Amino acid sequence: MKVVSRKGDTLWYFSQLFKVPLQLVEDSNPEHSSDHILKNGETILIPGYIRSICEIKKGDTLSSILFQKGISLDCITIMNQGKELSRLRPGEVIQLPEKVRNKIVNPKKKYDYHAFLHDLNRLKEVYPFMESNCIGQSVMGKPLHHLKIGKGTKKVHWNGSFHANEWITSALIMNLLNEYLVAVTNGQPLRGLPCLPLYEQTLLSVVPMVNPDGVDLVVNGPPDTEPFKQIVETINEDRADFMGWKANIRGIDLNKHFPANWRVEKERKEEKVPSPRDYPGDTPLTEPEAKAMRNLAEKEDFDMVIAVHTQGEEFYWGYEGLEPSESERIALEFERVSSYKNVQYVDSHAGFKDWFIQEFRKPGFTLELGKGINPLPLSQYDTIYTKTLGIFLASLYI
Repeated sequence: MKVVSRKGDTLWYFSQLFKVPLQLVEDSNPEHSSDHILKNGETILIPGYIRSICEIKKGDTLSSILFQKGISLDCITIMNQGKELSRLRPGEVIQLPEKVRNKIVNPKKKYDYHAFLHDLNRLKEVYPFMESNCIGQSVMGKPLHHLKIGKGTKKVHWNGSFHANEWITSALIMNLLNEYLVAVTNGQPLRGLPCLPLYEQTLLSVVPMVNPDGVDLVVNGPPDTEPFKQIVETINEDRADFMGWKANIRGIDLNKHFPANWRVEKERKEEKVPSPRDYPGDTPLTEPEAKAMRNLAEKEDFDMVIAVHTQGEEFYWGYEGLEPSESERIALEFERVSSYKNVQYVDSHAGFKDWFIQEFRKPGFTLELGKGINPLPLSQYDTIYTKTLGIFLASLYI
């Protein structure tokens, strides 16, 4: 929510006025410091709020509105600068600050790139301390969005929808973010954990949708634009059903496309040409989505990465004995808080988690959420979310 400062206002004062942690107000307005005296007319962002409209009814008074809404006089004054508030008449309209206490994201729907962008833009508006930048583009030119929340030196990265028909992971991650943002701004604990200390100690990095072209293909069918329509129809052998599609729009499996024993994976896979699933490509890291994730990991120097997939109700945390000793401790905690089975090794190579462990010798995890055939039905969502929330919080505090 935007407000306009008056001469002598400070970020500290706005923090007290709207009952928002000062750290969040500062992070939403990085061009100002908390003790900086603001000039008249400067635009300040107040996180966790939206503007609401109140029409004055007969019998309403300023005092009754303040009591009913639980806000101070100066809250209304700063929201209605230039309006005479001492003589309100029925039919007049004033603006009030409304604290956002409920989630914005609706995860229980087919979650394509458009739905993701809609939720992302709304979250950015309400929670301006969440940083957002583009780390690259998909084959079809869709921006790949990277989000950062928190101020700590510990860096934890989550990503979803490496595989197209696992789009439920993007909906899940966006919902986790939304719940975390609500808790941080409102001082609410999650599962008994106070969230502001997590925000202060951990920088959370998220790429919610790594493979937007593939997600849109599975959810909405073939694109109208060429040459991509012809490419996917040829790869899919003119079958109308794209539910089994895991790859990007060019038929390359992005999670078998990293230089971690890539050649082993290449030689043993039956798929020797672009396919709906499992084709590792002609060489590693040719695809822009995989390149963007490689570049991000190299730039940010994460302490831990978590790649979210479906299905199996288990997670993998080792690779070729290169994982650090602390990975086992983290895996046991993830297992405790989720009931998912921890599996150290699985006979697979060339995945993002595999490459991260090989390259950086730091903890990396692949979560396999839910059970069944991908794409998993939304009827499983509540169970999946409950189990994953524990891992999400543990990744921030452990």
